[in-house]
Amino acid sequence: MSIQQTRMTVIVAALGYFVDIYDLQLFNIVSKSSLLGIGITDPSAIEKYDYILFLWQMSGMLVGGLIWGWLGDTRGRKKILFGSIILYSLANIANAFVINIEMYSAVRFIAGLGLAGELGAAITLVSEIMDKEKRGYGTMVIVTMGALGAIAAVYFSKLTLSFSPFQSWQNAYLMGGLLGLLLLTLRIGTFESQIFHQHSQSVKRGNFFHLFQNKERAIRYLSCIAVGIPVWYSVGILIKFSQHFSKHNGTQSSIDIPTAIVFTYLGLSIGDLLSSLISQWLRSRKKTIFLYLICAAIFTLAFLFGKGWSAHTFYLLCFLIGIGSGYWALFVSMSAELFGTNVRALVASTTPNFVRGSTVPLVLSFKFLEVHWGITWAALGLGIASFGIAFWGLKNLKESFGKDLNFIEK
Repeated sequence: MSIQQTRMTVIVAALGYFVDIYDLQLFNIVSKSSLLGIGITDPSAIEKYDYILFLWQMSGMLVGGLIWGWLGDTRGRKKILFGSIILYSLANIANAFVINIEMYSAVRFIAGLGLAGELGAAITLVSEIMDKEKRGYGTMVIVTMGALGAIAAVYFSKLTLSFSPFQSWQNAYLMGGLLGLLLLTLRIGTFESQIFHQHSQSVKRGNFFHLFQNKERAIRYLSCIAVGIPVWYSVGILIKFSQHFSKHNGTQSSIDIPTAIVFTYLGLSIGDLLSSLISQWLRSRKKTIFLYLICAAIFTLAFLFGKGWSAHTFYLLCFLIGIGSGYWALFVSMSAELFGTNVRALVASTTPNFVRGSTVPLVLSFKFLEVHWGITWAALGLGIASFGIAFWGLKNLKESFGKDLNFIEK
């Protein structure tokens, strides 16, 4: 494969993840205004349905991670990359036309199915086509571009086209769907992994239960998932409930959640860029992730126990939390690198989606503990558990930098 072909494949994968994160965060941003748009006006009903829709989306992602991972290992990385883009793009467009909560729930489940496949397929494909010493740069481009998708979602959600008959939340969903479909025009510029072709007929592929057929492999897989938990603890607890934290800690002016998301994902984008560069410099994924976990823990403590911040300082903390969580690219890359090609797409698809799915028990636990411990101590308790699990997982994993990926799990 030529350098130009490799670059085109990386660019398409990065743009796909841009639209993936755009849709994932767009729902969080416009869910309440969209519920108003379909006629639900009672505040308690909006809170209830907002959470129900979130659960439907996450359920789709958990199921989709298994489906796309299996398909990626049996049918090919490239096919799944574009299959997932088609599915979540069409779901985005359909989302602009929902008229009731039942239809909205079904569309979010379908969107979740589609969103579950893009990152795993992209990371697996790029990891296998690039030089083993330089593939970190490819995943860096993918995840850095993806984080910028969240920022685009905030601004597109506020866009109202004067000539359009639709509301702003509908325009934002339509924009995401059209962006995804436009990516299909670049499909011809991408290429399948040769490593996949070499082993496509010789071994059984995509078997989820194969990951648990021996103790070492099972611990390796669960450890990969554990390493990513603090990222979605930060996004799903600290940032999602940032208005509540700011009020409790006496922030001097009101906090806007979309703005907090912008600063967080801007930090994530920069953090992913830097973590990839640092891992190349240190020639170590493990050391870089360890440094990021330490920084993220320090920023979390400042976020929880700081008092009387100005709004600017609060947003700066959101930015720093984003930077500290910016090892997402390394986490997914390491997961892909540590497993054989016959289950690599499965692992790369399921690990990030199981981490995303951890948001559900995290939020439920947070709401339960908040009643008994208060908002700060509830978040601290979950933070200690999340970071503790991540350090345990990292300790169990071997270094994967420069690892030859042309192997299988027997």
